[in-house]
Parts: sequence; C-alpha cells; structure tokens
Amino acid sequence: MGVVLTRGGGALTSSGRPGPLLAPAELLGPPDVVAPTLLGCWVVTDRPEGQVALRLTEVEAYAGDGTDPAAHSHRGPTPRAEIMFGPPGRLYVYFSYGVHWCANVVVGPEGQGSAVLLRAGDVVVGEELARARRPAARTARDLAGGPARLTQALAIGPGDRGTDLLDPGSTVRLHRGPVPPSVSAGPRVGISQATELPWRFWTTGAPSVSVFRPGARSRRRTAGQD
Repeated sequence: MGVVLTRGGGALTSSGRPGPLLAPAELLGPPDVVAPTLLGCWVVTDRPEGQVALRLTEVEAYAGDGTDPAAHSHRGPTPRAEIMFGPPGRLYVYFSYGVHWCANVVVGPEGQGSAVLLRAGDVVVGEELARARRPAARTARDLAGGPARLTQALAIGPGDRGTDLLDPGSTVRLHRGPVPPSVSAGPRVGISQATELPWRFWTTGAPSVSVFRPGARSRRRTAGQD
C-alpha cells in the first residue's frame, strides 16, 4: 500500500563510496519533505572493531509542531524527547518497548521537535562485521531491514544519543548518497495515532523495506514513534 513518487536527477555519488556530509540547511524543511530526501543517503559508523555503512531504503517522518500525536515530542521537550528539539542533524536514540534501540535524525528548525526515524537500509560497507552483530540474519536484506536491525548492524546505542551526524569527526555520520530512481509513500508502521498520514517513505522495490499490514498495531503500548 503506497503511492509512488517519481524523482528526477542522477546519483550524487557512485555506489561504492558515500558523498559529502549533509549540510544543516538540507534538514531544515518540514519532516515529511525532508524524509524522502534521506533515502539513498549513507549512515556510517566507526567503531574499534571496524566500519559499517548502509544506504537508507526506508524512513518515517514525525512532526513536532503539535499536529502529530504519534511523535515523542508532541508533549514538549521531555527528558526523553529533548534531543528532538535540535539543532538539526543530531541523532535521537531511544529504547523501544524495552526491547531494542531506534535511531532518528533531528530535522526542521531548532526548537520544533521534528525527526525522521531510520527504518531500514542496505549494508554497503562492512557486511561481515554487520553479520557478526546480526547472527540471526539469513540474508543480506535482513541485516538492516527494520529499525532495530538497523541499529544492531551499525552498533548504534544509548551512547550515541545527541551525536552530531554532520560533524566529520563524529563516529556516526550522515552522508549524501545515490538518489533512488523511484520513491514510494504510505502509512507509518506500528502506530495507533495519526495513522492517516502517508509519512513513511521508501525506495520503491527495495527488499529491505517493511511489509505493511493494514490495521497492525503494537499490543504493548500506543507510544507513537515506537
């Protein structure tokens, strides 16, 4: 279920290496406008055991302007959500359902509280290391096919909360990458509020993208961004 959004332009980089880091100005728009522009971008992590990089194939937008009750920032800058209020380019990491970590890129003007959840990607550097972190993965598409798998493959956790993804000296960085030839949009996954917003975006046909099940909701809680 989704709508295909065509995109013009060619790849910004070759498939073998990331482009330059994103600039803060590229993240200043509304979250549902910025989110699809992150598809194809590379998320790179440097750890003592090595580097892993993936190309984003699926993201979700969450707005902090008071119109999106599914966003963690909907009730203001609580201790959990304060990172969402900026500046743009910071990494918002949270523990979901007491089970796994999720990673978000803060977007929009500072003080607004918007972010884009990183839902899935294709590992393009460090696949062997990613497999060691994700031994249950049966195929390459399973390595980072989902927000929990993505953070596991990249070894992103609570110590990365607030990291500046646009700083060349950071151990977690966000780089430009190849522009997908086609992008689709549809409902966000696993939320119980603002379900009508088509704010999930994915590279059309990418195997790592979530399977959408209409009406599916978490039984654990109704925490929106979770």
